[in-house]
Amino acid sequence: MRIDERPEYAQKPAPVTATADETVAAAVRRMSDHNYGAVMVVDGDGAMAGIMTERDLMKRVVNEGRDPNTTRVGDVMTPQVRVARAGDEVVDWLRQMSNERFRHVPVVDDDGRPLKMMSQGDFVSYTWPELWQQVRTKALTTLAPVTQVGIIVAGVLVYALLVPVVFGVI
Repeated sequence: MRIDERPEYAQKPAPVTATADETVAAAVRRMSDHNYGAVMVVDGDGAMAGIMTERDLMKRVVNEGRDPNTTRVGDVMTPQVRVARAGDEVVDWLRQMSNERFRHVPVVDDDGRPLKMMSQGDFVSYTWPELWQQVRTKALTTLAPVTQVGIIVAGVLVYALLVPVVFGVI
């Protein structure tokens, strides 16, 4: 399934953005107002320049004792950010996000401008039905031989009980 086919994608509001020269405090206020765990950092043309996540704040602001009122977003953001396209496959991004240990993926247009911010949480609802289908398939595959043996045993028992009754042996 493609990212833009997910209901979460359609329901997402415009992403929260910041510029590299903005203070961390101002960007964090917007993240907090929208209950977002990351802000997309854009350049003067509105294209992606980086991302500032909660992890960046913990590692590069709090841990280093920086003042968020004077520290610039560009000083603490992650500049090499992985970006998705709306037509990308959800499963491919889930795999990458899990393997590379990041939780937010900006979805951008052909010019690199932000469209939406997707998180692992947005993709979780996709994985549950798929997981249940896998459990069902595994259960049927595992139980199929047991079921076949059970049918054979039941048939033998029915035969063993019915033959004497039908032919008056009992």
